[in-house]
Amino acid sequence: MQRRHKGLNAGLLLLFSQIYQVGLNNIPPVTLATLAVNIFLFLQPLKPLMQTCISVTECFYRRDWHRLYLSAFHHADDWHLYFNMVSLLWKGIKLEKRLGSVWFGYIILLFSVLVGVVYMILEFTIAELLSDPSYEQSCAVGFSGVLFALKVLNNYYHPGGSSNIMGMNVSNKYACWLELIAIHLLSPGSSFAGHLAGILVGLMYTMGPLETIMKTCAGGLTFPAAFSQQRNSYNPEENRYSGYTSYAPRDYNMYTGGLNETEQFEWAIRNSLNDRGSGTRHYNGERRPYGFWFPPEQPSSEELRRRRLNRFERW
Repeated sequence: MQRRHKGLNAGLLLLFSQIYQVGLNNIPPVTLATLAVNIFLFLQPLKPLMQTCISVTECFYRRDWHRLYLSAFHHADDWHLYFNMVSLLWKGIKLEKRLGSVWFGYIILLFSVLVGVVYMILEFTIAELLSDPSYEQSCAVGFSGVLFALKVLNNYYHPGGSSNIMGMNVSNKYACWLELIAIHLLSPGSSFAGHLAGILVGLMYTMGPLETIMKTCAGGLTFPAAFSQQRNSYNPEENRYSGYTSYAPRDYNMYTGGLNETEQFEWAIRNSLNDRGSGTRHYNGERRPYGFWFPPEQPSSEELRRRRLNRFERW
């Protein structure tokens, strides 16, 4: 694993730009705290990457259990951090307001460890099946495994819709499986087993016994028992959790355009290349922001109707 590049971290600057566009007051506290921890540990890592990454050899055979919770919150470089944290930003906003801060924080903490456990089981199984011990030595860091688990939860609590992945229109219910393959093709250095572990943990929660076990272990913690029963009729405009101002999906589209992870990856790369090739970017005479960028939203039909009425009244 290569050492982190020193100097100007373009990915980190882009991440701060995205957070600024969303607004700190629109980010729920657990999501914001998770962002802060990941950024802080990128700037001031507790240990070198080779001592935080998780593998069967280092964590299981050599009993370095600290890697179980350290690996998820350390990143290889600024772009690794950027892609993961932007993905966390929109998933966290939707899920934390859906589930509540206490339960969402519980999920983040447990998933961060559990994804590492499942990752080691997968790598150990592959090593045994292929008789290749190199899989046991494969070392991984990053939050993306947890993000894949959160994606499964997001599709469960917000069913319906579809995503365009590499030119194919896929139901969101199955999009994570295609994205698992697409991201591995676009970024061969990514951990396929780590991402798969995240999907499996998410399925353990939505289709398996994990949620029930978590509720049993939580004891006195408040958890949304009625939310799962009402998930199909959930309307984000009619709910207020944890005292936050409602943050409608339309506002989220201002900085992600509703793109999935694969499309976000492609947009970020294009915008980054444009920055390098042409310096300052403009649209209609205005400087374009860094990161994901889309043309200004067109007025809605209701807004156009209101403008026409006002024009006629002035006449």
